Amino acid sequence: MPLDQITANRTNLERILDNLKEGIIAHDMQRRIFFFNTEAERITGFSRQDVLGKDCHEAFGVPFCGEKCSFCDPHPVLPDHCEYPITISRRDGETRRVEMSVTTMSGDDGRIIGVVACFRDVTDILALQIQAHKLTSFANIVGRDVKMLNVFQQIIDVAAYDYPVHICGETGTGKELVATALHTESRRAGAPFVPINCGALPENLIESELFGHVKGAFSGAVRDKKGRFELAHGGSIFLDEIAELSKPMQVKLLRFLQEGRFVRVGGEKEISVTVKIISATNKDLKTEVEQGRFRDDLYYRLNVIPIHLPPLRERKNDIPLLVDHFLAEARERYGHKTPYVTRETLAVLMDYHWPGNVRELQNAIQFAIVKSGGRPITPRALPLELVNYQPARFPRPSRSPQPRGSSVGPWRKLTPDSVARTLKETGGNKSRAARILGVGRATLYRFLGEHPELLP
Repeated sequence: MPLDQITANRTNLERILDNLKEGIIAHDMQRRIFFFNTEAERITGFSRQDVLGKDCHEAFGVPFCGEKCSFCDPHPVLPDHCEYPITISRRDGETRRVEMSVTTMSGDDGRIIGVVACFRDVTDILALQIQAHKLTSFANIVGRDVKMLNVFQQIIDVAAYDYPVHICGETGTGKELVATALHTESRRAGAPFVPINCGALPENLIESELFGHVKGAFSGAVRDKKGRFELAHGGSIFLDEIAELSKPMQVKLLRFLQEGRFVRVGGEKEISVTVKIISATNKDLKTEVEQGRFRDDLYYRLNVIPIHLPPLRERKNDIPLLVDHFLAEARERYGHKTPYVTRETLAVLMDYHWPGNVRELQNAIQFAIVKSGGRPITPRALPLELVNYQPARFPRPSRSPQPRGSSVGPWRKLTPDSVARTLKETGGNKSRAARILGVGRATLYRFLGEHPELLP
């Protein structure tokens, strides 16, 4: 084939790729970029001249795919094809959410010679989904309640900034999931995310854990050790249960936040690091300040961007979604068909007050999966605290005719006879039977779970 014809074909191919509505970037096994189309320029803010022929990591200043990058390993293991969402930083510093699809390229001998990545900007689509209440999960956090959608939007909004974020919420609401999302959705996603539970370490160890120590600093310090702040350099550190820090440690943390420098325990040399600070507690930090247990100056340093996680009892509409999520997790982990949750069981789950929040719901579903033995999950498969839970109810008059001899009023104990008669008169309609009996549907479903012989 004549050389000019080959060139023409290549030019035509590039013209086609430049008219696609997806960004395309291709590089070889040494990460040298050899193709970058027009849409890739628009999405990233980088021009062809900025990146062609350069190492992918050097051209963008960080791994383009962040923590998803397979080429950070000297000997990458590359799947034939993979897809994932990531957050990238444009040249102007703006963060964009993109959906990435990466495929390997092979030579005539079958060896992998590089990768081609196609990506599209979904930032605006994501914003519209949140506004329309159509989003059901974000960054591994499940929820579609308006309170959770607000949390998702806050995570997106803060992604472009390194301001400290403080997460407050009850135990089990998913504070570490949100902290992880704050990291993975930020421009620091390719750097380390380092969590530490401030309440789980003894006082004599926490300074060393945070700031490190030098050899001989104390008994057992047989070598120099980096602290969590050093390990998180360039990335994010998550200080969970921050309210448990002692006053002396609060002073040292405040000094670091003010100066960005610290000294290892037993050392003399100042060390500078840059990290995004994410803190969390299940206590009201403002109350801790008012009662003198937490420094107010540290509180204002940490609470620049506050994010409140609602308890599960305030977003019960998310329970069916979470149940499906936990069942899907079990299917993926154990590779066999998991049972479904009956309507009666779901009513019990919706009626419960969930003091342990999402974590308690996850535990309950795992317990039920085991106890059901592959059969449909009925109320009898749930933990006893759920089955025996009696929500407080105010008595109200029944709006329906009362069958003769039935128990009336929510404070009367249900009996097999009264339930059987009521179900017979309502033709098996459990919702109507519950109204006649003066109890909630979940209460009736729990009773039927213990007396399945009454079901018509």
